[in-house]
Amino acid sequence: MLKSLTLFAVLACSSPVFADTVKIRTLTGVQEVAAHPETVAVFDVAALDTLATLGVKPAGVISNLYVDYLEDATAGAAIVGTLFEPDFESIHALSPDLILVGGRSSGQAEALADFAPTVDVTIYGQDLVAQALIRLDEYGHLFGKEAEAEAQRQAFLAKLEKTKTLTRDKGTALIVMTNGPKMSAFGAGGRFGWIHNALDLPQAAKDLGMNSHGEAISAEFIRDSNPDYLLVVDRLSAIGQGGANAKVTLDNDLVRQTTAWQKDQVIYLDAASLYISGGGIQSMHRILDQLIAAFETGA
Repeated sequence: MLKSLTLFAVLACSSPVFADTVKIRTLTGVQEVAAHPETVAVFDVAALDTLATLGVKPAGVISNLYVDYLEDATAGAAIVGTLFEPDFESIHALSPDLILVGGRSSGQAEALADFAPTVDVTIYGQDLVAQALIRLDEYGHLFGKEAEAEAQRQAFLAKLEKTKTLTRDKGTALIVMTNGPKMSAFGAGGRFGWIHNALDLPQAAKDLGMNSHGEAISAEFIRDSNPDYLLVVDRLSAIGQGGANAKVTLDNDLVRQTTAWQKDQVIYLDAASLYISGGGIQSMHRILDQLIAAFETGA
């Protein structure tokens, strides 16, 4: 009888049913994965950003991150492809316990699932801040970093509240992304809309739609919107391409007529942090730091 009980205990402890698991919310629903993975391949820059704040070192990363502040956190990791094209041979050689995809790499989830459990950590929906904090909490549980995740959550919320205090009653803002000579504007429903939503920062242009990719605009649109603050994202800078930069594109007779330009309240945001790693905790900290500095000085 004792021998039978001992055997049962051994089988119970070794059975996957009794293994620790964590539930992750994904684009397609809740997915359950084994906790405390040791070898993780990450194909999402926002995920890498947040994991780095928790002290989680990825075993595999993409070849071009576009954001320099993650270089130290990813140093020494195996290169397992790009955002759009995994290197399946490298992934096979790495033999990861878990693969994280998201955003631009989301479409590779099915193919990568042949190599290891794969979770799509795309940040979706209009409330990017809430989604980012959910990811932070889930990563904390996944890697046994709950205390670190809570500390990061509180630090971010404190900075968000400070920023809201500074931006309150300071007027309207218009978020514009330049792509060489082309321009698009983003409202509260756009991919950068968290800046409006989380900070209660009024839109200068009320009629911007829900297009996450923005609405094509002209210099006349900026003049007619007349924002008190012009928040600028230079896409070419974000992806490391040459061409007319945002300052050149915006420096014209029409934009110069706006309150933002005349009061020197044009803020060139950290484009890579916003465009490439948006939704990462560090990314949002970096944008808030810029806004705090600008609104504290009145520019």
